[in-house]
Amino acid sequence: MKSRLTASHPLAQVWLAALWMALLANWPLWTRLQSVPEIHGVRGLVFTAAFAGMVTVATAALLSLLAWPRVIRPLLVVLLLSAGALAHFIGSYGIVFDPTMVVNLVQTDVHESRDLLSWRLLASIALLGALPAWWLLRQPAAPAQRPARRAGFNVLSFVLAIAAMLLLALSMFADLSSTMRNHKTLRYMITPLNGVYALSAAALRGQAAPSGPPAVVGADAHLLPRAQGAKPPLLLLVVGETARAMNFSLNGYAQPTNPELAALPVVSFRQVASCGTSTAASLPCMFSPLGRDAFADAKGPQENLLDVLQRAGLAVLWLDNQSGCKGLCDRVPNAHASRPPEGAPPLPDRLCDGDECLDEALLHGLDRRIAALDAQQLARGLVLVMHQMGSHGPAYFKRSPPELKRFQPECRSNALQQCPPEQVVNAYDNSIVATDRLLARSIAWLQTQAGRFDPGLLYVSDHGESLGENGLFLHGMPYAMAPREQTQVPLIMWLPEGGGLAASLEPGCLTRLSKAAASHDNLFHTAMGWVGARADAYKAEWDLLAGCRRRPASG
Repeated sequence: MKSRLTASHPLAQVWLAALWMALLANWPLWTRLQSVPEIHGVRGLVFTAAFAGMVTVATAALLSLLAWPRVIRPLLVVLLLSAGALAHFIGSYGIVFDPTMVVNLVQTDVHESRDLLSWRLLASIALLGALPAWWLLRQPAAPAQRPARRAGFNVLSFVLAIAAMLLLALSMFADLSSTMRNHKTLRYMITPLNGVYALSAAALRGQAAPSGPPAVVGADAHLLPRAQGAKPPLLLLVVGETARAMNFSLNGYAQPTNPELAALPVVSFRQVASCGTSTAASLPCMFSPLGRDAFADAKGPQENLLDVLQRAGLAVLWLDNQSGCKGLCDRVPNAHASRPPEGAPPLPDRLCDGDECLDEALLHGLDRRIAALDAQQLARGLVLVMHQMGSHGPAYFKRSPPELKRFQPECRSNALQQCPPEQVVNAYDNSIVATDRLLARSIAWLQTQAGRFDPGLLYVSDHGESLGENGLFLHGMPYAMAPREQTQVPLIMWLPEGGGLAASLEPGCLTRLSKAAASHDNLFHTAMGWVGARADAYKAEWDLLAGCRRRPASG
């Protein structure tokens, strides 16, 4: 008996699902295409229709080879639900889904995920995913068919789909090649093919990564001799989160987002490029000695700045107020801001809501945490890293306490696209004011340590943020096509005027240097130079302090 292609047939389900996802779950893609200046009017509509046909047949081709009764239905349910979620995030925030975004997703904790939940997300999953999945699951089982015959139909469906895709591509080749070349983000918006590609690429990278301990960096790490009577260094390295340089009034921004730092003798670097556009990409890169270009080509995990400083003999402590250190602090003492040290009073209610705390909690019980470190290492110096929650979105309004909400009205929703643009900016700027106070209070704490250490502060954010510019929100764009809002980050230094490090630098040199271009590539080497540590991985030309050192007087 000949089998008919009814709704219960696996291939029919494949083509129907492909058509549904291509036409409906890709609404952000079709909307974006209409804004592309090269294709507008009737020509743009024809191109969009042909491109939709390509997406449909490409999806059907991929799924045709998997169109087996016990496989295809569960797979389609997962793809439909995923397509509904992707349509929401791409359409609402303008994000793209690539392998880096998969890493971000895997490393996101429950608190960050909670901020992304909304009724719009649930509605998108329900209408674009759950509704067709419910219809699919109600279909009767496919009639029995010999495996060889079913395989033949699957291959035939695949071949026909590929042929149709090629014909469509050739029919609009000029527009297609130009559009894909000039608007590379579009390729990461094609749902669900973007998800399949990103998950596959991330999995392959994970499989290719060598197992075992990280490669040793700076095996010869040591401390330079300290002058007689000189105090050991104390470097407080504050790693910001999602702070973009252009919203710091220290850098010329119109709104006074740095009221407390403006009254302190800090140096703000205005042209600093990040390693990546996400925490997962930037954090390991900025603590590496390799620099962004070489880090991208590195094979397997390597030790980082914290390992090298600890090997040199310094005390190292990582304090986190976010989703973790991405493996950087695994081999050094570390703690989370939400859990006070033993013997310290509990965190005030104003600082914490459950396990999520404002960044000021990083300073709570700090002296007790330091007292618990190795005394011999402390005698040589201390590097303390504070990893902020900073301006993590989309719930920017959660990142600042009521008394620091200087800019009103602010967006009090995680659905940023529903708020007026100025309210989104106000909520974000209030989070920068909260960072300003954290840094000012950190400096005040450092000043209390001046009797024991030679203190200093270095602040740098991991990446920037889009606040609706060109339809983009949040971060995580592929670096090559990311806007400057996501790649330009603040970098701020504070050194007490009477300190030993400040005395070793030419007066005014750092202020002049702050106008030059810098990047995350400088962090490892600047921190090494700051605390007087050396290793074969250290590059003086990447040390922001090296060019400002006083030359010894000639005798």
